[in-house]
Amino acid sequence: MNKKVFTLATLAASMMFGFAAHAADTKIGVTIYKYDDNFMSEVRKAIEKDAKASPDVQLLMNDSQNSQSTQNDQVDVMLAKGVKALAINLVDPAAAPVIIEKARGAGIPVVFYNKEPSRKALDSYDKAYYVGTDSKESGVIQGELIAKHWKANPAWDLNKDGVIQYVLIKGEPGHPDAEARTKYVISTLNGKEGLKTDQLQLDTAMWDTAQAKDKMDAWLSGPNANKIEVVIANNDAMAMGAVEALKSHNKSSIPVFGVDALAEALALVKSGAMAGTVLNDANNQAKATFDLAKNLAAGKPAADGTNWKIENKVVRIPYVAVDKDNLSEFVK
Repeated sequence: MNKKVFTLATLAASMMFGFAAHAADTKIGVTIYKYDDNFMSEVRKAIEKDAKASPDVQLLMNDSQNSQSTQNDQVDVMLAKGVKALAINLVDPAAAPVIIEKARGAGIPVVFYNKEPSRKALDSYDKAYYVGTDSKESGVIQGELIAKHWKANPAWDLNKDGVIQYVLIKGEPGHPDAEARTKYVISTLNGKEGLKTDQLQLDTAMWDTAQAKDKMDAWLSGPNANKIEVVIANNDAMAMGAVEALKSHNKSSIPVFGVDALAEALALVKSGAMAGTVLNDANNQAKATFDLAKNLAAGKPAADGTNWKIENKVVRIPYVAVDKDNLSEFVK
């Protein structure tokens, strides 16, 4: 009898161990370059929501605190814990080869998202993928949106010279999104839309609301204060900082355009404090990242059982212009 009890106990223990091993088999390691980035906070919440719908998956979620060395260490720890796939929001896109070598050493697939590695880095590892947007597209769409409203609102042209006098609040210098949005919003206005522009000010606010408010405050206290006709921001967080500054200077009639379509920005579009934004689809970036990582962790083809279209190891999530005309489609 004792022997039988012992055997059953051993069997139960082995079954429990087997279950634990199975749970470990579905660990996915995730990094966010910094939790307090407005947009990446939305992406993180969406990934966590997707994971809750897959009880066989355990996320190891990490805040890299805007430090690439911290992120490198986090990847080492996650690999040591036996993750079967990595989902990496790089701090520095140039560090992708470092992460890839770590993943390759463990034979683990890696899905980069939101911050795009170089083509060379992606091609260097057969288990590396990227989920994100086409940075150029966001600038083009923002330019088209500004042109639409400029042409519909002749009163915006304060000095009646037919030229858009603008200030531009840029994201992190060197970041692919910041560089592309800055370049293509203006080239779209000048080229496709046939509008002349005059840059009064351009400076970085590092994607941050408080820094953007400070920049805008300084500009509104400077010699060009009464010349500003349009405010262009590389993201909504900075656009919101500009809105705060304009309000404090009694210049809320100056139109502000952002990118991301954050809930707070959509509320400002509704109230008229912002003229428009461009949807950077956090939910679908998160879902594609999670779906690919989950499939790869299970040894399946990256897009297996999904509708994601992978071209050259990349899934592109489209941008969408948002203003009062279509706001109802995006407000939850």
